[in-house]
Amino acid sequence: YFTNRTSLNDKLELTALSQYRSFDLGGDGRLFLINAYLDYEIMSGLEIGGGGMFLVLNSYNSKNEKKSRYEVRPFQQITLKSKLGKILISHRYRIEERFLNHPEELKVRLRYLLSMKIPIGKAGQYYGILKNEIRINVDKSDIFDSDRITAGLGRKLGKSSAAELTFLNQMGDHRTDNYITIGFRNNFDWKK
Repeated sequence: YFTNRTSLNDKLELTALSQYRSFDLGGDGRLFLINAYLDYEIMSGLEIGGGGMFLVLNSYNSKNEKKSRYEVRPFQQITLKSKLGKILISHRYRIEERFLNHPEELKVRLRYLLSMKIPIGKAGQYYGILKNEIRINVDKSDIFDSDRITAGLGRKLGKSSAAELTFLNQMGDHRTDNYITIGFRNNFDWKK
């Protein structure tokens, strides 16, 4: 994944990201997404935001045939940020409207993400990553969608960028998937 966060002014931030997942080490694509959203800081530690996501999801059916599905997901979110000592803690509450394959098929999903960034060592060059995201379906009789648990390590590459390596376990109602992710984060400050 690649994530870029840009401070537009003292209150407004733009985040843009892309992500690619594969069934193997690159060639057999599982998912591709692009995502962009704005966050507005109402007060210290409280942000509201909204944006959109476009995804191409590929999966295999019981006959081992690959099928593609397209989704457009507008979303709205509230994020609460705090610190516990040097640990950064974030709670994100998101509502997403999922348009599957065509605009007539709409599903609504609620997402709650708890994430922690834990500094390692005195220099602060390395940090631990812990996340748990629960996703709930609004319009189904079976409301549980999935639970994602992520653990990993990040390394700062300078004042505004970092590389991350994480393990993600996604438990759904009928299957469990595991992913190794390699990511790059970058921050720009246009306020200056």
